[in-house]
Formats: sequence, structure tokens, C-alpha cells
Amino acid sequence: MENYTMEGRTYRYYGQEAPLYPFGYGLSYTTFSYRDLVLSPPVLPVCANLTVSVVLENTGPRDGEEVVQLYLRWEQSSVPVPRWQLVAFRRVAVPAGQETKLSFQVLAEQRAVWAQGWRLEPGTFTLFAGGQQPAQRTRAPSEVLSARLSVTGAARPLQEC
Repeated sequence: MENYTMEGRTYRYYGQEAPLYPFGYGLSYTTFSYRDLVLSPPVLPVCANLTVSVVLENTGPRDGEEVVQLYLRWEQSSVPVPRWQLVAFRRVAVPAGQETKLSFQVLAEQRAVWAQGWRLEPGTFTLFAGGQQPAQRTRAPSEVLSARLSVTGAARPLQEC
């Protein structure tokens, strides 16, 4: 084998073809709505962790469970990276007509890229939160919110943080 690229060979590097059944896809007897996506802080040092909160509401007539998914996208990187990376998920039971506020921690190491060793880089990132993948072709009955964050400072090896 001479071609070691992961493009089109693993779920992290889809290429142009999306999977038939993406992560978290499934049917539900109710509907959900997302709102109030908050990144804290929206500008963070290169070695800092990020706190994410979002409100999930069951807008349907029945109790239900939703798999809340957080994805991270690098807007620019010095090395090839996935289109987006799953950084957190949680299955949440929400009674009909109720809402819940969820909080997640995105660790600095989840933003690391491989460049002859794990390295953290400054730049702009987009974080997605919802019941499906960003830009998913097979639609689930929920939406995906997005927010941008900036990472400041100099690039450094992960073990220096």
C-alpha cells in the first residue's frame, strides 16, 4: 500500500460523499428545538478549555430523547484536518413541552492537530451544536446552531500546555 491518506476511508474524512446514516441519525416521535448557544469565553488562549451551553426544548407532543452533538471546524489549519470533528455528545431525555440547559466542556487537546506531534494552533473555529451533523443531507427533525470562537497566542506543542 502506497497511499496512506485517510480521505474517503474513514468517518473523519468524508470527502465529497456523505454517509448514508450519519452519526446520531434516527427516528423520533417528537421534535426538538435548539437555542441560546453560548461559548465561554468566545476568545480564548491557545491552551484554554472552552465551556459551551445550549438550550434544548422538546417542542413535540411526546416525551423523547435527543442525542445532542457538538462538532468543531477549523477555519484554517497548517495541516489537513477533518471537515468537522465530533468533540462531545450526550443523550438527553426531555419531557414534552419542557426544556433543559446543557453544558459541555471542550478541552484544548480536542483542538490539537497532528504535525509531527500534537500541536495547538491559534485561529478561528466554528462550533456546531444540534441533533445532527452540520450540513447533513439526511435531515433529522432538529436543527444545528453554530458560533465562532477565536484562539489567540502562539502555536505550541500540546504537552507544553
